[in-house]
Amino acid sequence: MAGGTSGIGAAIAHAFSAAGARVTATGANEAEIAHFASRTASEISARLLDVRDQQAVRRIFEEQESLDILINCAGIIRRNDEHDPDIFADVVDVNLNGTMRMCARARPLLAKRGGSIVNLASMLSFFGGGLVPGYAASKGGIAQLTKSLAIAYASEGIRVNAVAPGWIDTPLTSALVADADRSGAILSRTPMKRWGTPEDIVGPVLFLCSPEAGFVTGVILPVDGGYAAA
Repeated sequence: MAGGTSGIGAAIAHAFSAAGARVTATGANEAEIAHFASRTASEISARLLDVRDQQAVRRIFEEQESLDILINCAGIIRRNDEHDPDIFADVVDVNLNGTMRMCARARPLLAKRGGSIVNLASMLSFFGGGLVPGYAASKGGIAQLTKSLAIAYASEGIRVNAVAPGWIDTPLTSALVADADRSGAILSRTPMKRWGTPEDIVGPVLFLCSPEAGFVTGVILPVDGGYAAA
């Protein structure tokens, strides 16, 4: 899984490992991987991967003998800076193009076993974000990419879905959690009146990858405490 060594990705990696899966989790830098490894059972393989690097992505999949599930959680956000076209392009390259690179390279392996892909969308797949145009554009793209690949890959027995987390307390959102005004505005619109946790995303992902979701593909599943419904 891409982006599996911190935040939501780490919670998902641990859950799959606990369920008996053999998990390879990638991270963007050595410090993140070392921190993950220090808190993780040895059966999860942690690897360095820059999803912007086409050749590195190719090598990761060449090393796999088989693959049942791909989870794409790699993502960055650069609040206030994404109106700079270069920063905008970098955010889109990681979040959206990186997801496509992973899906394309995983496709032949997944087709052999009728596998499943779950991408990480966002509430900003549905709403705009004035401070984060690159992040919002990339997550809107993830939603459309998920639907498009669900159609394209269905004949090979590959299901492609996405979860769209609401406001989840992770390192990526730590600044918002600490901002009383912003956090208050978020909670006031969230019917469940709390920030989500990475563990809140685990169950929906496990379901989408399971036989119980065998006729589910092309879905963007909000996991948001009711935020989108408010």
